[in-house]
Amino acid sequence: MSDKAIIKIYFDYKSPFAYLAFEPSLELGEKFDVELRWIPYLLRIRGKGERSVYSEWKVRYSYRDARRLANRRGGFPIRGPRKVYDSTPALLGSLFAMRQGCFVEYSRQAYRRFFDHRLEVDQIDEISRLLEELGQSGDAFGRFADAEGAELLERSFEEGEADEVFGVPMLIFRGEQFWGADRLWLLRERLQECQLAR
Repeated sequence: MSDKAIIKIYFDYKSPFAYLAFEPSLELGEKFDVELRWIPYLLRIRGKGERSVYSEWKVRYSYRDARRLANRRGGFPIRGPRKVYDSTPALLGSLFAMRQGCFVEYSRQAYRRFFDHRLEVDQIDEISRLLEELGQSGDAFGRFADAEGAELLERSFEEGEADEVFGVPMLIFRGEQFWGADRLWLLRERLQECQLAR
């Protein structure tokens, strides 16, 4: 393990705000003397009819806000989901990609394709095909997902519960939480105060 300060980054591929935070979070590792520790965390979202009208309004607003923020960064598609997703297969794919050294490109593709409606994050065969496109073995991923990957993912969820993660992206530095893509400036400020700038 590195002696560098660690930033935990909890993420889920179905979160538009985790998508918005992905590239700026990567930059933290370039601009500061820190180690980024990516931790998959499953958002448990209620479906239509299971949430209040106020929650429905909040969801619609959130996607409008995400699109505005994406447009400020040159514009990239953030289309609303077609259903409520259990993104477990995509999160298992992230753990496999970490092992294989292709996590960054896997994540870029998973986010981009999901929010452009070209990837179903709840379909293990689609995740397997994405990994194969990145030069990985779909069969090896299947074996990993059924055994070790499932155990690692459960441990990630347990760690998230212990860290009181209530949404993603959630970045944690020395026990302090920073929630949302729009709070990254606060984390950068804290890292500057700790004299961790490169």
